[in-house]
Amino acid sequence: MAEAEKRRLSLRDVLTDGRIALMLPLGFSSGLPFLLVFSTLSAWLREAGISRTEIGMLSWVALAYSFKFLWAPIVDRYDVPGLASLLGRRRGWMAFAQIVTALGIVGIAVSDPQTSLPLTIASALLVAFASATQDVVVDGWRIDVASTERQGMMAASYQLGYRLALICAGAGALYIAEFMNWRSAYLAMAVLMGVGL
Repeated sequence: MAEAEKRRLSLRDVLTDGRIALMLPLGFSSGLPFLLVFSTLSAWLREAGISRTEIGMLSWVALAYSFKFLWAPIVDRYDVPGLASLLGRRRGWMAFAQIVTALGIVGIAVSDPQTSLPLTIASALLVAFASATQDVVVDGWRIDVASTERQGMMAASYQLGYRLALICAGAGALYIAEFMNWRSAYLAMAVLMGVGL
């Protein structure tokens, strides 16, 4: 009986931990850009009449997510000028990555794939690199701020936010594009990046 009470209290403590709640919006801001540079962008490019070969070449953007370990030591060692003094090293990097990701999404929104495909691709690369950097920083922050016992709940909260963002960046963006246009869809997604901030 005492063991069950102790476990219940422990669970309540875990569920009321603000750091766990914070992982939800951080997961959201990490998940949102992922589909925006892959499936959703591919749908826009197909609709714009871009060839399948060129759309296939855009899959190289995924390398940013695969090779993020290469610049993780830089993120871990150096501060973002200005933001680090205001927010601290990890929060400064998170804010910087989220702002750059939002700017990259705006870049995709204002580009026209039919006339300025290189700008669309460059913006997608910017989004991928900034988003991958954000993943590195959020993982580092999570490991630093919580004990081992709370890591599972923090990861679960992060994954819930991530999955909700995938729904927004997939179905949400496609609905906006259907009823308005692609530019509006991507601008709406750029605004949603503010959830993590």
